[in-house]
Amino acid sequence: MEIYLHVPYCRQKCRYCDFASFPHAESTQRAYVDAVLTEAASQAAKLPHSIMETAYLGGGTPSILPPELLTRLLEGITAHFPLAPGAEFTSEANPGTLTHEWLDAALNCGINRLSMGMQAAQPALLKMLGRIHDFTQVQQSVELARHAGFQHISLDLMFGLPGQTVSMWRETLEKALSLNPEHLSCYGLIPEEGTPLYRDLQTGQLTLPDEDDERRMYDLTLDLLAQAGFQQYEISNFARLGCECRHNIGYWQQVPYIGLGVSAASYLPAKNGMCRLTNPRTLPAYLRMVQSQDDSLREREFVSKTDGRFETLMLGLRMTRGVSESEFQERHGVSLDALYGEKLREFEHEGLLQHKTDRWSLTRRGMDVQNAILVELTRSEEHTSELQSRQYLVCRLLLEK
Repeated sequence: MEIYLHVPYCRQKCRYCDFASFPHAESTQRAYVDAVLTEAASQAAKLPHSIMETAYLGGGTPSILPPELLTRLLEGITAHFPLAPGAEFTSEANPGTLTHEWLDAALNCGINRLSMGMQAAQPALLKMLGRIHDFTQVQQSVELARHAGFQHISLDLMFGLPGQTVSMWRETLEKALSLNPEHLSCYGLIPEEGTPLYRDLQTGQLTLPDEDDERRMYDLTLDLLAQAGFQQYEISNFARLGCECRHNIGYWQQVPYIGLGVSAASYLPAKNGMCRLTNPRTLPAYLRMVQSQDDSLREREFVSKTDGRFETLMLGLRMTRGVSESEFQERHGVSLDALYGEKLREFEHEGLLQHKTDRWSLTRRGMDVQNAILVELTRSEEHTSELQSRQYLVCRLLLEK
């Protein structure tokens, strides 16, 4: 079992962000932490004896919580959901918000992995994104975390940004590598409707790089990180040997998880399948749900057999290890070949998929056109249009984590 905790507070909302986050408000933080602990107690009563193999504190910006509130939150959560020996416990953090006191509190509560949002190395790009830090603060934050005792640090980077060139992306990658992280997440920008960045793109104030340049950025990522000793284990994620994010791998392998806090989603066993439950996206609605103990305020979605098969394929093909035929058969009671065999072999012939032993995985060329491949594969299933839209929704949900 995995657990995700959402801290929705930020000093300033980024211009590309459509996640459930809002400006820093000290007056509501204690009430929010108390509500999350109340929700945790309720969930623990329904799932007794649950042991957490991984935990993830996301946001928002968890590193702006006062150390005493962070301690209260994490000690309360682990009292309800004990961590397994050797568990991975990640917290997101923004450069410029870390302090000695926060880092010490995090370590004392079991956090052993930090994920920092560096995003870019150039001040102009950071300003355009609405970020509140510069690269010097990234350096200082990494040094502070190392001094505190953190041995596993991940940096988030973004390519395909308005005004970003291939040479600027190279500089971002090289500066990130100079900090010796154990893990890098390199995401292509997805402009989200309703955000300030999206509006600027729609009105022509900003312009995205063309597709060829964006592909060059991705190819450069693969080459440069491989040369630096990083292994790609998922389309956007790269790690030194043994430093992959176990929590995110759990999402891609459809491991059940509990989500606590505003907008947090859970993926739990239900009668004849799995159910995805999503908490309200606003703080007042979330507090009302917890106080009234009204589970009907959560969005509920039963994951049908067809949906489950599609998610196994979609999420499995995001990983470089691909989809196991035997594991698919065991999970779904039907073979990959029976559902998708003709299309899989067609894409293998075109050099977009490869089949080794028991696994199907994307080739390097296939990763460039993953969306198109999935659209074609889902033509073998019923409810094709729903499955194609589901690809975006599920990936969007996991990126919020």
